[in-house]
Amino acid sequence: MPTTTPPARAALRQKKGATPAVERDAASPWWAAAAAAATVGMIASGIGLASVHAIYGQETRSFVDQAIAQDLVNLVVAGPATLLLAWLAWRGSVRAHLLWTGVLTFTVYNYVIYTMSIHVGPLFLAWVAVLGLTFFSLVGGLRAARPPVVAATLAGAPRRVVGWYLVVIAAVFSMLWLSDIVPAVLAGRPPTGAADLALPSNPVHVLDLAVFLPAVLAIGRLVLLRRPLGLTLAPAATVFLVMTGLPILVTPLVTAARGGEPAWSVMGPVGVITAVGVAVLIVLLRSRPGVAPSGRGRVVTAGARKS
Repeated sequence: MPTTTPPARAALRQKKGATPAVERDAASPWWAAAAAAATVGMIASGIGLASVHAIYGQETRSFVDQAIAQDLVNLVVAGPATLLLAWLAWRGSVRAHLLWTGVLTFTVYNYVIYTMSIHVGPLFLAWVAVLGLTFFSLVGGLRAARPPVVAATLAGAPRRVVGWYLVVIAAVFSMLWLSDIVPAVLAGRPPTGAADLALPSNPVHVLDLAVFLPAVLAIGRLVLLRRPLGLTLAPAATVFLVMTGLPILVTPLVTAARGGEPAWSVMGPVGVITAVGVAVLIVLLRSRPGVAPSGRGRVVTAGARKS
């Protein structure tokens, strides 16, 4: 009769040359590149907060409030998280690597908005550098992961909870953005989200509807279908959704501090959605190694040897 638990046996196989969930040699350069991007990003956000008028002086008041909130999240959460998770991943934590890809997804998303929507100024090239380094680090980090082994590591995850969370959130935000866009198009006026920023279109609407929400929906579907790729990408998608809520929650506080009229009403629903995302992320990452379907008709065990 076996005298060790499945996680212990998986760890033992891993020590004996088992296939790792993340190829360390392939991922290491991207961990370093992301750390460099995070450092540049934190410095740039610090400058933005210290010199609001010089950096964001040409934007609308609403846009400035949102930019300050984003800089605060970059400086306090996203940047430090990127550095910490890269270090933990380098030390061998698969879960840290998966969380790291989510933080990078959030960073790419926001620096596309920085570079495409804010007037060119003193920090423009720094933002471009952060965007480029983070994007390629994300691609390289995802390529370094082995989905069948990652899926086995997270085999105990509640797939239906995770999958339906991603599907429902993607659907809800798609309908929310369309409820602003469609009436505006029919009335021949800019959507409210774009008018508040004095932009021809809202970059959040564009990125969400064209790329990120369809991707989240597809990942949720893959999780429900028990595909290894779904479980590999689910932590990143969940982290992304959680972190996108943070600047929204901070913005009313910034608006109030700057003497404006804060939209306190958004904090309740966004706070609930963010809290649910955190709960889903916890149950996803607390799952123990075990057996997971490979998506190709065979079973892969966490720590399985190379064939």
